[in-house]
Amino acid sequence: MGTAPGRDVVVMAASAGGIEALGAVMAELPADLPASVLVVLHVPATGGRALPGILGRAGKLPAAAAVDGEGLRHGRVYLAPPDHHLLVRDGAVHVSHGPKQHGHRPAADPLFRSAAAARGPRVVGVVLSGTLDDGAAGAAVVEEAGGIVAVQDPDDCAYDGMPRAALAATRNAVALPVTELGAFIAEQSRTPVGIGAPGPRVDPETYLETEPVAKEPPGVWSGITCPECGGPLNVRSEVRPSRYECRLGHGWSADSLLGGQADAVERALWVAALRLEERVRLTRRMSASAKERGHVRSAEIFDASSRESGEALETIRSLIEYLSQAGERPDSR
Repeated sequence: MGTAPGRDVVVMAASAGGIEALGAVMAELPADLPASVLVVLHVPATGGRALPGILGRAGKLPAAAAVDGEGLRHGRVYLAPPDHHLLVRDGAVHVSHGPKQHGHRPAADPLFRSAAAARGPRVVGVVLSGTLDDGAAGAAVVEEAGGIVAVQDPDDCAYDGMPRAALAATRNAVALPVTELGAFIAEQSRTPVGIGAPGPRVDPETYLETEPVAKEPPGVWSGITCPECGGPLNVRSEVRPSRYECRLGHGWSADSLLGGQADAVERALWVAALRLEERVRLTRRMSASAKERGHVRSAEIFDASSRESGEALETIRSLIEYLSQAGERPDSR
């Protein structure tokens, strides 16, 4: 077994509260960092374009949105472009419009898994502030491959869901205040590591294709459908955390699946509310028209239908409000 100069691929993930945390880490990274830094931040498909400038100003390293096929260079920060996963393959970065993971694109798990498969023990995985558990499964793969995992101390986070999930999924991850993570990364990048140990098993979902291709996912039928596409979900209980995947490649943990279901239910309820509002308007117009023509009985039927639709509408609105309050996560402080 030989040695490598140090852990020269740093993969970082953040969500809610993550911009501030990322800026704090960047501020502590040296200009001569002998490592490439790859960052995923959960952002809307049309957002996040100002992030490279924000992180570039926060520290000494140049930051830019990753370009597909661009070679990895030390002392640079590569950010996942909006609505694209960021991957590591063959010494280069790749961007993919593959299936969403945990309801996100970009997501942390594809980056962490691909880096672990490509660079093994030369990877540092860092999980920062965020809700739910994207990055937990990827952190476990980084550790399995011989890399090292660090998380923002949950007590130091605006939202501690992602760091706590990564700690639970790994055996040796370290938790540090965000102001100490930069120094930790710099130290790891200069500490020689052993190489030659077998890498992690590469599962089919590890490498995400540019466009989804229908295939039978591993695992057994869960009895649950995918909130993203409606397809059946298979579950794998032998991995940490358990993974749900559909034929199109959408991947979920139990926590993110619960959130995805809540979002799907809310969307369906809002559609139902819209249709009921339209039904109230339509039956009122039909009642008025019937009255103008002297059709009293028809007008009464339309009025009754309008009242029933209005009552159903209020019930649905109350349910939406209840589900919204019930869906507040305990890690959302």
